[in-house]
Amino acid sequence: MDYKNLLLTKEAGYAIIQFNRPEVLNAINIQLMIELVDALESLDKDDDVRCVILTGNEKAFAAGADIKEMADASAMEMLSRDQFARWDRIRKIKKPIIAAVSGFALGGGCELAMTCDIIIASETARFGQPEISLGVIPGAGGTQRLTRAVGKAKAMEMVLTGRAITAEEAKQWGLINKVVPVEYCLREAIDLAKEIASKPPVAVRLAKEAVLKSFDTTIEGGLEYERRNFYLLFASNDQKEGMSAFMEKRKPAWKGK
Repeated sequence: MDYKNLLLTKEAGYAIIQFNRPEVLNAINIQLMIELVDALESLDKDDDVRCVILTGNEKAFAAGADIKEMADASAMEMLSRDQFARWDRIRKIKKPIIAAVSGFALGGGCELAMTCDIIIASETARFGQPEISLGVIPGAGGTQRLTRAVGKAKAMEMVLTGRAITAEEAKQWGLINKVVPVEYCLREAIDLAKEIASKPPVAVRLAKEAVLKSFDTTIEGGLEYERRNFYLLFASNDQKEGMSAFMEKRKPAWKGK
């Protein structure tokens, strides 16, 4: 696909997807989501890519949904459009996704950051779900993922008031991993992507699956899933290589098999 709303860069072991609608603070429209899902699913099949970074620019990661596409829509139009089905496909990406966030991550932008596995934010980042001020509520997972990340009380405050929080608040509340100066935000995400890319790919994939499963099941079901993935890895060449390298005091050579 010829991307018009994204810039895609592939490096050794990782890829960077940058939203490229600066004139509207990277507002998320349908075409951007089509391109994003296509890019992520293509990278998920690329053996040379082991981790993906999503980012925007210094002013905005993504300032929300493109309201012009929804303002005059009817309930039936929104139902038939089923635009959130693409968001479900992002959750099924097997490789780790890191969000590098500067500036606004509001509405759909905040929800998109929360679909990622790790969030690195600059000191300028602002996270929020302001949909209530437009007469609607979050529709791409904001009420669910935000509550799981920060708890009921703080999620209620953000969703019911529409107030944005600072990067430091987001870190204190458990929404993001790290806050860095704006000039180091992408660099920090790249360093983390390189570290993850240096690990055995199959184990990384199954570890991500196991962590995500904890949100979908009971503790008993989650533990059973974790053990299954643990045992399954003993069928991989990388498990044999990793344990042999440890005992032989050498660096492992991962094959991703």
